[in-house]
Amino acid sequence: MAFTTQLVREFSRLGLHRSVGGVLALARELSPVITAVVAAESVGSASAAEIGTMQKGGIGHGGLRTKCVRIGGVEIPNHKRVEYSLQYIHGIGRSRSRQILSVLNVDNKITKDLSEEEVIALRKEVAKYMIGGDLKRFNHVAIERLKDISCYRGIRHNLELPVRGQRTKTNCRTLKGKRASAVKKKSSSSQEK
Repeated sequence: MAFTTQLVREFSRLGLHRSVGGVLALARELSPVITAVVAAESVGSASAAEIGTMQKGGIGHGGLRTKCVRIGGVEIPNHKRVEYSLQYIHGIGRSRSRQILSVLNVDNKITKDLSEEEVIALRKEVAKYMIGGDLKRFNHVAIERLKDISCYRGIRHNLELPVRGQRTKTNCRTLKGKRASAVKKKSSSSQEK
């Protein structure tokens, strides 16, 4: 609400009285988002992403509202078991999700049946691992470092070829691109002579 009143005051001060109504409606819609962004700057992106369990607009099973659980900055599915729902978070696979559940002694029940305490415990445990954007950024920086020092793996990344020793004579078409036909190869080699 404070954000909205500040915005209206600033628009009035600038002499934009006619557009105050539209800006007011827009500010009411955007203020939660802007608050989350400001919180992300001061607190950190991981905790700002954990704004909480959000109520979805639709009506769920049995006329009850279904809550959408947000863990690690990702909305995980309500209708699946927790072990599989956690795998929707980038960086958490099958073994890591089982490990998290065993550490917390949480039953592998359907996500929407989790209590609030279990959801909070899951959030705290998942926050201990490098996941999501942080993991992607870490991998990108590691690959850039390999490219900078021009080691074999870095050169392979630069050439967009397989890095881990796979054969390239017959496979890796996705990386090498579409295959040139033998007729084109012969005609291009005969033109060079």
